[in-house]
Amino acid sequence: MTQASKSQKTGDGHKAGQAVPITVANGDGIGPEIMSAVLGILDASGAALAPEFIEIGERAYLSGLSSGISDDAWESLRRTKVFLKAPITTPQGGGYKSLNVTVRKTLGLYANVRPVQAFSPYIKTHFPKMDLVIVRENEEDLYAGIEYRQSDDVYHCIKLITRQGCERIVRYAFEYARANGRKKVTCLSKDNIMKMTDGILHKTFDEVAKEYPQIATDHLIIDIGSARIAASPERFDVIVTSNLYGDIISDIAAEVSGSVGLGASLNLGRECAMFEAIHGSAPDISGKDIANPSGLLLASVSMLVHIGQPEVATRVQNAWSKTLEDGIHTADIFQEGFSSKKVGTQEFAKAIIERLGQSPTRLPRATFATGEKMQMPEARKLERPAEKTLVGLDVYVAKRQTTEPHGADVAESIANALQTVLKQRELPFELKLITNRGVKLWPSGYPETFCCDTWRCRLTASTQSAVNNLDLAALIQAFASANIQFVKTENLYNFDGTAGFSLGQGQ
Repeated sequence: MTQASKSQKTGDGHKAGQAVPITVANGDGIGPEIMSAVLGILDASGAALAPEFIEIGERAYLSGLSSGISDDAWESLRRTKVFLKAPITTPQGGGYKSLNVTVRKTLGLYANVRPVQAFSPYIKTHFPKMDLVIVRENEEDLYAGIEYRQSDDVYHCIKLITRQGCERIVRYAFEYARANGRKKVTCLSKDNIMKMTDGILHKTFDEVAKEYPQIATDHLIIDIGSARIAASPERFDVIVTSNLYGDIISDIAAEVSGSVGLGASLNLGRECAMFEAIHGSAPDISGKDIANPSGLLLASVSMLVHIGQPEVATRVQNAWSKTLEDGIHTADIFQEGFSSKKVGTQEFAKAIIERLGQSPTRLPRATFATGEKMQMPEARKLERPAEKTLVGLDVYVAKRQTTEPHGADVAESIANALQTVLKQRELPFELKLITNRGVKLWPSGYPETFCCDTWRCRLTASTQSAVNNLDLAALIQAFASANIQFVKTENLYNFDGTAGFSLGQGQ
């Protein structure tokens, strides 16, 4: 089965029959309906759970909590360390941060694991042999949520990638593969374009892979990798990738497997774990008793393994599979002429309960066991930090282009103003480059280049001696005195003599 066959417990576990405290959120939209169905199945299955209910999401947001979660809810999560969460709704408009991202990052849930398996012919799919696992980094990338508006035209989002984050998620992917008998790990990145941020993921993957010679590896650029997931997912086993790419390909994989409604998501860290469906709150079908609870139920199966109740997990998984085999399907997976009965949310749950203790005959039979606890890897410390040398500054200057001159003319005027200040103040910098939206406009720009109202001006040390922060402060003060409207700065460093910044396009 696609769920981990080994326990990923972070605590000491509990004796058989002892109720395990878990935190439960009913969520928004269809959340309360599918959570009610899932908890009913878990109760009937003999799961030993002591749920603590918290209210998060839309009502919490609208009550004035911009985070969408109260202090009491945080206390429960930190106490139980196990979170079963129905989908929530983030209100439209500015001022509201994603609670999913907040919970993952606050509790250190750095590994997002999404098993995707075909259940053909009971779930219609073109890929009946599909059985892959996506391991997604869960805390960094564009989901770091660091954004700025710099000017009338320009909005800035920071793609934050760390060496530690890459190493942890790559090591987890290989450990998961080894623990679950998987044969290959594939890394997806875009390091042909983002050579530093995506490059460190690919580099780390290649380094860690050497420690697992028994596991086959390959690397694909994310665009062709996504296309191949959609066209031939059987070629993949375990996929490891960064946050945004992982989010996108998880939905692609779930869709081509037959239904996004079946997708389960495991969010794991060294201390805590969160289990949820991958789909949203679907407010358009809320209250209609037609939602498929399978994604949340399969997530709860993984939760049962995690807390040391594999026998119950086995019972629930097999009853669910038997229900599919018997053709009892919710509307989203119902096949006219093939399914035997179309049912609603609660009737589907009732059908599963009636089949507890039964096993499928055509779909794979689940057998979960509590094996050796799988440790959550951490990144190793650097043996020697790189020698870091300050070599310059990128200054982002705001200047709107008029209808008369083209971009290269505006860049030339900015260059003249900056060079005048450098010469008058005798500052130890020289202007090397001006770009607009990353494209070189000075020296030697072209009139065809479309420009916005913010210009990146790269200044580097003009002498052999290193510059320091006082030199940078003097530079910025000089620009301010000359009424040069800068909106952002970024220090430039070399690391062991290698530039820690990218070239401009066309440079």
